[in-house]
Amino acid sequence: MILCLDVGNTQIYGGLFVDERLKFQFRRTSQLRSSSDELGVFFRSVLRENGIDPDGITEVAICCVVPDVMYSLRAACQKYFNTDPLVLRPGTKTGLKIKTRDPREVGADRIADAVGAVSLYPDRNLIVADFGTATTICAISRQKEFLGGNIIPGVRLSMEALETRTAQLPSVEIMPPETAVGRSTIESIQSGLYWSNVGMVKELVSRITTEVFGGEHPFVIGTGGFAQLFNREKLFDAVIPDLILTGLLEVIRLNRLPEPVAKAAP
Repeated sequence: MILCLDVGNTQIYGGLFVDERLKFQFRRTSQLRSSSDELGVFFRSVLRENGIDPDGITEVAICCVVPDVMYSLRAACQKYFNTDPLVLRPGTKTGLKIKTRDPREVGADRIADAVGAVSLYPDRNLIVADFGTATTICAISRQKEFLGGNIIPGVRLSMEALETRTAQLPSVEIMPPETAVGRSTIESIQSGLYWSNVGMVKELVSRITTEVFGGEHPFVIGTGGFAQLFNREKLFDAVIPDLILTGLLEVIRLNRLPEPVAKAAP
């Protein structure tokens, strides 16, 4: 059994693969700085509550954009699962050619998304829009080249900025509005958040398609916590909430050591 963990700025998103098929997923806040014991006990408890024997975990894969968490997370895996986790970082085999100016600065979450997309849709030009704490839009060529992309404040981050940096604007529920013109302060914020993101995705997909794919329409994937919010706008060819976990599973496959060849008997 394989445990995959995506450690983001807001939450830890985990998934368990049994026979390389996703069995269940879970989430935990990552804003609390937890000890290795707290993390280890939490992971084992989640597994037990879902009918899984924690001692059956044989491999752990991690992508993390919160460096302060990594020491505790690695120690938790070593102590509570008796395994050293595979951490996605520069030098890890991904099957991608990173074409950015400095491949070392590309976030592990963006790479995991790209690996997952390529594994599901090989031989296609791809755009992945991940709606997390930050919204990222990444372009991957059919030659498995990670070309770069965009990083934008996420939907909730934008809403929280309005709430904390203004005197009279409240926190609102993030939801699709009925109209583009809000008739109250709350409706105006909801409409602004929603339609600005719809327009942003359309514009960036259009520009990326022209600039790097020669006008040939790529396959567009939506993922992350808020991707489903925009389903009705038909922005994506597919919405795959667990894309990053699929990518981590593929990274595990790519980095497994080959089985030793048995020597023939003399």
